[in-house]
Amino acid sequence: MKPLAERMRPTDLDHYVGQKHLVGEGAILRKAIASGNVPSMIFWGPPGVGKTTLAQIMSHQLKRVFYTLSAVHSGVKDVREMIKKAESNRFFDQKMPILFIDEIHRFSKSQQDSLLGAVEKGTVTLVGATTENPSFEVISALLSRCQVYVLKHLEENDLLELLDQAISEDEYLKAKNIELKETDALIRFSGGDARKLLNILEIVVHSFSKDEKIIIENKNVVNILQDNILMYDKGGEQHYDMISAFIKSVRGSDPNAAVYYLARMLEGGEDVKFIARRLIILASEDIGLANPNALLLAQSTFDSVNIIGLPEARIILSQCTIYLATSPKSNASYMAINKAQQLVKQTGNLPVPLQIRNAPTQLMKSLNYGKNYKYSHDFSGNFVQQEFMPEKISKNKLYEPGNNPSENKIKERLKKWWNNWYKY
Repeated sequence: MKPLAERMRPTDLDHYVGQKHLVGEGAILRKAIASGNVPSMIFWGPPGVGKTTLAQIMSHQLKRVFYTLSAVHSGVKDVREMIKKAESNRFFDQKMPILFIDEIHRFSKSQQDSLLGAVEKGTVTLVGATTENPSFEVISALLSRCQVYVLKHLEENDLLELLDQAISEDEYLKAKNIELKETDALIRFSGGDARKLLNILEIVVHSFSKDEKIIIENKNVVNILQDNILMYDKGGEQHYDMISAFIKSVRGSDPNAAVYYLARMLEGGEDVKFIARRLIILASEDIGLANPNALLLAQSTFDSVNIIGLPEARIILSQCTIYLATSPKSNASYMAINKAQQLVKQTGNLPVPLQIRNAPTQLMKSLNYGKNYKYSHDFSGNFVQQEFMPEKISKNKLYEPGNNPSENKIKERLKKWWNNWYKY
């Protein structure tokens, strides 16, 4: 018998749970499917939110042949053979097939290159699925030929709906006497992954004897699944818990805990590029100008692990992790951009002061664009006070230097330059 998650896989949008922003009434993807005119696309979202199911529904509703490749197991040869097969269907006037590639982020550049011609010519409609940001993982030439749709985490109501559907509609489960008394543990263990949720439900149901009434409560779910609590699942809740613990340990300047969680992720098979990207963000968000070299090392780490790969990449990741954990910390740059964006949202498109506007034409000059601008290098110390902010928000200080040796020096410079203006 197929697993419950496979048995419950819907074949039409009316039974598809979640992603209302894409497939709800009047939503963009539902309208595209209804029109029969779907572009090549990338589905980007966490595991178990319906990427594969959505691709299969498209194929079913559009009555198109559905080809599938796994980026983990397929090479350039497999891609070319699949495209050749799709081309041969043209002779039989068949509709353009859908080529679904799971985990497309794992395809190398050459593998992705091999798809370009077929997508460009319309030999196939490509549907790629990825849990990673396609801006980083999909080559620009292929990305420009695809529409990217972001699939969101399933909400609790979605997960409860899936449980109710399974118990009331699955041929095997509806024959059982099941009382779904509590659901917190089921949802927590699933980590928001619909496939995992349904498979956990089936495991719990199977743990009861044949004719026994099945009362599902948090405590029996925990007891049945307790052997799996410590497993690292890079596609589920543990993935997010582990990276959160890693980030907080680095931010909290604990190199021991940081390296421990790094090891947990590596042993669990986490993508080293994912870890390296997080280190780049950390270097800017939590260290910033307290130690500008942190960002340089983090970027170098990403480049290095991308070239070298495991097992040696673990050494580079360890070095960078320890460096960032033991570095002085500042979130001043992070807070500054947050404040700036909030100010923009509050004040809208304020006019740029005339004196610092670009004046490439005589007309603009006649309108006083650039008039009275003071060229900093014409003044002592290459500095002169003048207004750069829009008049309405003049003297609005957004950057507050952190209290660390590096930014204390920055603060002294700003005091010297701007103290009677921004009050540093």
